[in-house]
Amino acid sequence: MASATTFSFSMQILIVSLTLCSLSFLFCSAFTSHDYSDALEKSILFFEGQRSGKLPSNQRLTWRGDSGLSDGTSYHVDLVGGYYDAGDNVKFGLPMAFTTTLLAWSVIEFGGSMQNQVVNAKAAIRWSTDYLLKAASDTPDALYVQVGDPNMDHRCWERPEDMDTPRNVYKVSPQNPGSDVAAETAAALAAASIVFEDSDPSYASKLLETAMNVFDFADKHRGSYSDSLNSVVCPFYCSYSGYHDELLWGASWLHRASQNSSYMSYIQSNGHVLGADDDDYSFSWDDKRAGTKVLLSKAFLEKNTQEFQLYKSHSDKYICSLIPGTSSFQAQYTPGGLLYKASESNLQYVTTTSFLLLTYAKYLSSNGGVATCGSSTVTAENLVALAKKQVDYILGNNPEKFSYMVGFGQKYPQHVHHRGSSLPSIQAHPGRIACNDGFQYLDSGTPNPNVLVGAILGGPDSRDNFADDRNNYQQSEPATYINAPFVGAVAFFSAKTATK
Repeated sequence: MASATTFSFSMQILIVSLTLCSLSFLFCSAFTSHDYSDALEKSILFFEGQRSGKLPSNQRLTWRGDSGLSDGTSYHVDLVGGYYDAGDNVKFGLPMAFTTTLLAWSVIEFGGSMQNQVVNAKAAIRWSTDYLLKAASDTPDALYVQVGDPNMDHRCWERPEDMDTPRNVYKVSPQNPGSDVAAETAAALAAASIVFEDSDPSYASKLLETAMNVFDFADKHRGSYSDSLNSVVCPFYCSYSGYHDELLWGASWLHRASQNSSYMSYIQSNGHVLGADDDDYSFSWDDKRAGTKVLLSKAFLEKNTQEFQLYKSHSDKYICSLIPGTSSFQAQYTPGGLLYKASESNLQYVTTTSFLLLTYAKYLSSNGGVATCGSSTVTAENLVALAKKQVDYILGNNPEKFSYMVGFGQKYPQHVHHRGSSLPSIQAHPGRIACNDGFQYLDSGTPNPNVLVGAILGGPDSRDNFADDRNNYQQSEPATYINAPFVGAVAFFSAKTATK
C-alpha cells in the first residue's frame, strides 16, 4: 500500500511540475554542475562585500575598503569586524548570528560538495565568529549585540568607509536580558565549532566553550532583547517570535556540537515549554522552530534516538505543508512556481526552505525514510526536486528569465539597494561623500557602479514581477541571511548532474 501511494504521489509532483513549466513559458531548462559551482562561488563572495573592519590582503571585492575601525572604542571594548546585515551600515547581532549558524550548517551538511570553495566558506564563517567571540567575551555577564544607531544610519546614504553616524554600542545583561539574541549567538558559535573541529581544534574549543557560557547566560536571564532595547532593534529586527524558539535551537546545537548529555536532558525537560509541540511553517532569523525540528530529527532518523521521534513528526508536518497535493498543503506559490511568504524580502524564506528541504532529504536518505503526509508519503527525491525548482528560479529559471543573484547569468539586478555598491568606490572617488550628498546616488537611474557579486535580493512579488529599482528596498535589498542557507543548497546541486 505504501509503495503505491508513494508512486501515486510522485506522479502528482511530476504533473504539478510539468504544469508549472507549461504555464511559465517552458522555463524548465536545466543548469549544469558548472553553473551551480559558479553560483556557489559567488554566493560566498557576497559576504566580502558585507565585511566591516580591517579588510585582509586577499579581499576579492576590491571596491570595498576598511570601515568601522573604532567600533566599540568609546565603550572600552573591541567590536571591530563582523558584517553589515544588508544595504546599510549597522551591525545587528541577531541576524548576524543567524547568518553564521546557517553558513556553518551549510558547511556541516554540504561542505563535502564545496570542493575548493570550502576554504572561502570557512573564511566567511570565521569573519563573523571572530567578532561574535569578542562580543561575548569582552565584558563578564554581558553580550554586545549591536553597533550603530539604525535610526540615524538610515537618515544617511553613505559608504561604510565614510560613515560618521553614531556608532553606539548596545548590549544585553542580567538587568536587560536578551535570551533570543544570546541563544542564537550560542547556536552560531556551537555550529561553527563543528566546522573547525578538524582544521583548527583549539579555535573550535574556544568557540564551543564560549557558546556554552553564552547559552547559560541566555537561559539564566530570560527575556526578549526587543523589550530591553526597544526602538534600537524594532522594527528592524524585532524578536516577534519571542525567545523560546532560540533557547531550544541553541540547546539543540550545543547538543550536537558537544555531545554533552546535559543538553539532551535540557531538551527533554524544556522542549514542550519552548515550542517542541508548535508547528510553524517558516524559518528565518526570527523564528527557529522549523529548523530546530529538522536539526533534532537527525538523531532519530540516523540513530533511532527515540527521544527525538517527536521532532521527526513535526518535521514531516512542516515538509508536508510545502508539497502540493498533500492533505497538509498550505504554502503559496507564484504562477512561476516560487514559494511566496511575504512582500518584503521574500527570498529569505525561499533560501531557508530550500536548505531545510535538502537537509531533511539527506537525513531521510540515511535510512530510506520518508515524510508521512496523512495517507501519502513523500520521498527524499521529492524534496530535492522541490528545492531544485526554488534554487533554479532564483538563478534565472523563471518567467522573466531573470537571475536574482547579482553577477550570475546574463540578466540580473542593476539597481541594488546597497550603500557601498551604489555609491562611487573610494578608489574612484577618494573624497568623502557626506550623509545627505549620497542620496543623489540612491535616486539615480544609473546602474550601481560596484557590482555586489553573489548578492541575492529580496526578489519578485506574488505574480513573479520584479521592479529593478533601488528605492524599492522590499525587492531590491540583499541580506546576509538570504545568502547563508543558499550556500548549502547550491553546494548540494553543484555536486549533482543537472537534469531537466
